[in-house]
Order: sequence, then structure tokens, then C-alpha cells
Amino acid sequence: MTLKTALLTAAVILAPVPALAEPVLFISIDGLRPGDVLEADKRGLKIPNLRRFLKEGAYASAVVGVLPTVTYPSHTTLMTGASPARHGILSNNTFDPKQINQGGWYWYATDVKVPMLWEAASKAGLTTGNIHWPVSVAARGVTWNLPQYWRTGHADDVKLLDALSTPGLRVELEQAVGEPYAQGIDETVESDQNRGKFAVALIDAHRPDFLTVYLTGLDHEQHAKGPGTPEAHAVLEKIDAIVGDLMAAETKAHPDAVIALASDHGFETVDHFLSLPTAFIDAGLITLGKDGKAIASWDAFPWSAGASSAIILARPDDMALAARVKALLERLSTEPVNGIDRVIGKAEIAKMGGNPDAAFYVNMKPGFVTDIFRGAGAPLNGPTPGTTKGMHGYFPGAPNLRSTFLIMGRGVKAGKDLGLIDMRAIAPTLAKIMDTRLLLDAELPALNVSDK
Repeated sequence: MTLKTALLTAAVILAPVPALAEPVLFISIDGLRPGDVLEADKRGLKIPNLRRFLKEGAYASAVVGVLPTVTYPSHTTLMTGASPARHGILSNNTFDPKQINQGGWYWYATDVKVPMLWEAASKAGLTTGNIHWPVSVAARGVTWNLPQYWRTGHADDVKLLDALSTPGLRVELEQAVGEPYAQGIDETVESDQNRGKFAVALIDAHRPDFLTVYLTGLDHEQHAKGPGTPEAHAVLEKIDAIVGDLMAAETKAHPDAVIALASDHGFETVDHFLSLPTAFIDAGLITLGKDGKAIASWDAFPWSAGASSAIILARPDDMALAARVKALLERLSTEPVNGIDRVIGKAEIAKMGGNPDAAFYVNMKPGFVTDIFRGAGAPLNGPTPGTTKGMHGYFPGAPNLRSTFLIMGRGVKAGKDLGLIDMRAIAPTLAKIMDTRLLLDAELPALNVSDK
């Protein structure tokens, strides 16, 4: 099935209903592979709430994501319908070769260059809420916002979160839930259970017309133990229970609600790494300071995104520098031990909607990841550390990297298999359900709710 055909197929997702705004609950389960829902029985997974979508709602067989297939760019696409090149969130971490930002992420919605669903819903007169969605600090249009943010895990992070959240919201919901809100740095399933309770409390107290909820424990476990492992399955079953609680609360508050659930990427089992920064240091493209750790200067730098890297040139118009970097990448690619799948240039990067500042983009073979520099004398390649068993970030399109989309509720055609869809089609679909389609600057049109 072609992607164009798949999008047309997806257009029949909703049965004809009057054109009016429906309340929407939008849940994200980071790293949820479509097969874990579609083949749950075969894989021994007990996830009755997620399986409900297959009978009572519509579902994609898989979702083709964006470049790179990592959390923050993908979640911004889910909220805008735009590719990273257009919406501006180009990786998880901001570009920071000298680590001035101390590992800072793209937390701030002010970096997003196109409207997000919260803003579109708000402009349409709807109330909105958010629990922990990526890139949600200072997001326009969020009525009740507990954004995703962390620094160190110190108790002062709570004070910082309060300064970035809707005033008084954390304290109000803590009183309703009866326990402290989870620290942003905590990615365990226990933190998901906590945030699920806070989302239920937010629904009960304020009944937002559009609510986003982000759950991260599955991604955390798949990185540590690998996808498809007993540990990952156990976490997903716990998350399924959270989803059930959210669905029950939402349908109690809004009997006519539409509930959508998506993931940002799939997962690949990994066992080897290539340290591109080490190769660039050895080639004289990165210069270290006297301590052998800090970067003193750079001519070209690999901006890692798990299993791919955008290559940034300090002087983008320096053709000699570009040729030098290209020669290095070609040499690395000829050595099988390095695990490079392919290297693309600016034209293909632009075609894929990837980082417009990248001169090259390196994609790894399945089982391989790119790696940060570990200091002078670090190996160029080798087995991944024992704490890394799963990864994403590869170029989109590979079957194992595809993500999930499920939707059910008022007007949704039950049992509909949408086939393969494009991630950029999800935001305009939700916008149309909420009757906000004219306010969303998406790259794909809204799906046809009238079946015409």
C-alpha cells in the first residue's frame, strides 16, 4: 500500500457526524510498538484497554515517523502535523558541542515555529490541559499545564516546575491525589502511575476539552532491557491499567469524548556502538582541551540522536571542509565494524523533513547506535554498555521504527484498519475533531470526517 493510498484509507476513520467540536483526550505511550497491541495475544501481553481500540475504534497498522525517530521531534509532529524541518524541534537535546547547556533538552514550546494543538483548541474556545507532554514549557493555549521539565532531580526542581506550570496547579492536584507529583527526571513506570493519577484528578476537577497525557516508562524499560523483553511487557501491562483509568475518567466527564493514543517511535534491539565524536577528534575536526574531555573547538560536529547523527559544519559554506567531512564518513562507512547504514546529504535531508542545518546525516544499521565521546583514548566502536539494550533514532520507515495510532469515541468507525499512515496526519485529524482545522498549520490535510 502506498502512503497516499494509506492516507486516503485513513480518511474514513470517522463515520459521518455533525460538524461540532468533540472533547479529545490524547495519550502518548513513548516507544509503543504497533505489534505489541495488534499481536498482543501472540506476544503474551495482557493489555485489555489498549485492545479495546481495535474493536471499538480505529487503528493504524503502523505509523511512519519523522527524522530523527526520537521523542521530542516526534511529539512536536504529533502536536503540529509538521516535520522537524518546519516545526523546529530537531532532536531531543539542543545543539551544544561544548556542553554549555549541561545536557539541556528542547523543553520550551517557544522554540516551536508553527501552531500546536493546544493553541488551536484554545483559539476555538476550548479549555486545554497537559500532563508532562514533551516540549510544553510555556506552550501557548494551555489552560492547565504541568509541563515536562527537569534539571538534576534535586528538590529545587519542584520549585522550578511550579514557576513553569499553571500557578497553584501542582499543589491543587497533590491535595486531590494525596501524594507528591513525580519529578520530571523520573522515567519509571511508577512515575507514569503517579502522573496518571494527576491526569485523572485534572479531568475530575476541570474537565478540559482537550487534554494531553504523556507516559514514558515503556521507553525507559526498552532502553534498559530491550524491546519485547519480559521486563518491557510487564511495564506495558501496568501502563495499560493507567490508560484504563484515564479512559474511565474521560468518558465520565465527557460521554461524547474522542480518545486518541499514539506513540512517537518504535524500537530496535542494539548491541554495538560507533562513537562518531571520537572519529571526528581523530580526524582533527574536533579539538579537546588540556583535560582531554572538554571540547575546545570544532570544525564539524555529529549531533547524535540515538541511532543517527546530524553532521553540523561550523562553516556551512566551506566546501573544502564539507569535502573533508564527506571523505571521513565515506571511509567510516566502508568498515563493517562501524555499522553505518548510509550517509545522506542536504537534498535528501530536506526531502525527509530533517535538520536543515545538517550538511550530512548518518544512519546506523539495525543493532548499532551512535555514541557520545567518552574522553581521550575512548574506543571508536565496540559493544554497547550493559545499560543500553534498545534504541531508536534511526531513519523513519524501517518496520521496527514505526509507531502506533489508535482512536475511539463518538463518530469513530469501529474496527477500522487504517493501514500505514503518516505521523503528520494525526494532528490535523484531531484538530478537525475539535473543529479547529483552520487554525493548524499542518503539512497534510485533515482527514475527511464525512466519509466523502
